[in-house]
Amino acid sequence: MLHANKRLPQGRGLAAALLRRAATVELDWDARCKSRFDATDSDGRHLGVFLPRGQLLRGGDVLVLEDGSLVRVIAAAQAVLRITPCPQHGTALDLPRAAYHLGNRHVAVEVQEQHLQIEPDPVLADMLRAMHLVVTPLEAAFEPEGGAYAGQHEH
Repeated sequence: MLHANKRLPQGRGLAAALLRRAATVELDWDARCKSRFDATDSDGRHLGVFLPRGQLLRGGDVLVLEDGSLVRVIAAAQAVLRITPCPQHGTALDLPRAAYHLGNRHVAVEVQEQHLQIEPDPVLADMLRAMHLVVTPLEAAFEPEGGAYAGQHEH
């Protein structure tokens, strides 16, 4: 087993040629929000990931293995609910209102200009439909907001 204990956000500082040659590991959100887990990369190598607690992995991040090799993280497609305004009755406030209600319930939410995404939850889906939003189940990468204290943003 190879160990990884260093994360390079979005492969920052690495040459494009190195990123293209790097092995990949495809992980769903459940794995990417953990600091310790096992995985298998695209070269078939067994990886033990040991990151500092509180670090999230995002699609495009790069793990540095103990032998110096690189593994690029891919956000795996997973079951999500995509929330969009109703095309007939929607207003500009529908998505912000839905984001407020989801955040009030401490739900991980991916925020995009035209939609929100959450992990499947039938109770939340019913609540959102009652708010006259369109809730569509699908398979897609899930990249929720890190939260106010996630420390993901750098200037």
